[in-house]
Amino acid sequence: MKVPALVPVVAAALAGLALAAPDAATLGEAGVALQEQQPVFRASVRTVPVYATVLDANGRLVPDLEQADFSVLDNGKPADIALFSSEPQPFTAVVMLDTSASMTANLKLLNRAAEQFLLRLLPVDRAQVGAFNDKIQMSGEFTNNRDELIADLNDLYFGNPTRLNDAIGASLDALKGVDGRRVVLVFTDGEDTSSRTKFSTVMDRSRDEEVMVYSIGLESEYFNGVRVVRSKPSRDLRRISEETGGGYFELSQTADLAPTFSRVATELRSQYLIAFTPSALDGKVHKLDVRVNRQGMTVRARKSYLAATEKS
Repeated sequence: MKVPALVPVVAAALAGLALAAPDAATLGEAGVALQEQQPVFRASVRTVPVYATVLDANGRLVPDLEQADFSVLDNGKPADIALFSSEPQPFTAVVMLDTSASMTANLKLLNRAAEQFLLRLLPVDRAQVGAFNDKIQMSGEFTNNRDELIADLNDLYFGNPTRLNDAIGASLDALKGVDGRRVVLVFTDGEDTSSRTKFSTVMDRSRDEEVMVYSIGLESEYFNGVRVVRSKPSRDLRRISEETGGGYFELSQTADLAPTFSRVATELRSQYLIAFTPSALDGKVHKLDVRVNRQGMTVRARKSYLAATEKS
């Protein structure tokens, strides 16, 4: 597959975790080394990590930037970068798949594609898998056992309606209280049809709880019992990915599923960690703007964070 076909239709802002002073469990070995170089933050000082994806003019990932290449604006004001790393950071992920009626003919392809993400997990990463239709199903617990996760894919059920918002909400519930970088990777080929949860609720929760949402949307054709119809992925996927810092990928061919799931894993391994200490913890939502000073490059970074005294 050509890489340009996998470049996100819409880039997203970059997500991170608002942590107390970074520790080894959160940032991995690279974070430990960086802590030795940086001033030690007081435990009471809240830092805001931001994970940034940088692309060149051809949509290729840029791996060799330094701290001096970045700047962060917090509500329009420059923020001092307290911690920087270009080393891969561990993450915990929920892979949530649409298994509603419109996907029936493509479920095996979807599972094989999701495998490509799971196979690229490192021993320091953890994940679980889930599915949504008229029900929400989760595999149960986070693990780094790739064989177990792949086996769990084959136990996912299929159904009829599409509870997209409820599925994202359930993913956020599963990640609540998990330390370190947290990611939701959601796939769907349609609009939400029967969720009890509003999209605005999961949007706000993703921002406030600092969870990065990656989303993959597929245009597909299926028989609805009367005629063949073409589905269109929810536009909300683009919005939540832009807000939280994940990427949004919109596909028109099932052949692109596996390369796109692989691409998400590659991006998570290629992001820059940029942490700063807020000038004010006023309990309000602050706008974030992460910039790179290299010509011809674009940066995806989350667009806002909640300046609360404690992480949600």
